[in-house]
Amino acid sequence: MFKKTSDKRVAAFFAEGLEECEGLVVCDLLYRAGIRTDKVSISDNLAVTSSHEVTIVCDRTIHDDDFSFDDYDLLFLPGGMPGSNNLRACEMLCNALRSFASAGKDVAAVCAAPYILAELGLLKDRRATSNPGFQHVLTEHGAKLSQDPVVVDGNLITSQGLGTSIELGLTLVGRYLGDEAVESTKGKIVYMR
Repeated sequence: MFKKTSDKRVAAFFAEGLEECEGLVVCDLLYRAGIRTDKVSISDNLAVTSSHEVTIVCDRTIHDDDFSFDDYDLLFLPGGMPGSNNLRACEMLCNALRSFASAGKDVAAVCAAPYILAELGLLKDRRATSNPGFQHVLTEHGAKLSQDPVVVDGNLITSQGLGTSIELGLTLVGRYLGDEAVESTKGKIVYMR
């Protein structure tokens, strides 16, 4: 049962071919902490199939009449291929990412998805990380590459992949609710680190 602890809202964007665990782990941790997180399909279909052929039913689509990026405090991009490429091809989403970044609103991306932020020019002179296979894209676009599992540079949060998704989710929980909520969430998932 969802128990709201914050007025913050997160939109997690799901595209065909996403890495489902990267998306769902972060959504799960935010949910457990009481931060409302909508799974948003970038197509007009609520059902999205991952790169591992797992079908996820999203809460809404960006094409819903009542959908507005402005309803959210953070835009989150899971990785995976071809999911990240599909996110990159979504003009509405890319425009919103630019708008959020320039307004100082939070944007998070994991695995391959930080390459989208790099190509949009959002990581220039910013610390960031991604899946090792995409780190060259970040450096080619002026990012200051870090090997940390999760990198927070102002309003931009990046992470390396599925193996760092729990740390990413906990970082987001801490950003909005503080250390006590992080410890509580760790306990709920029996996090042993």
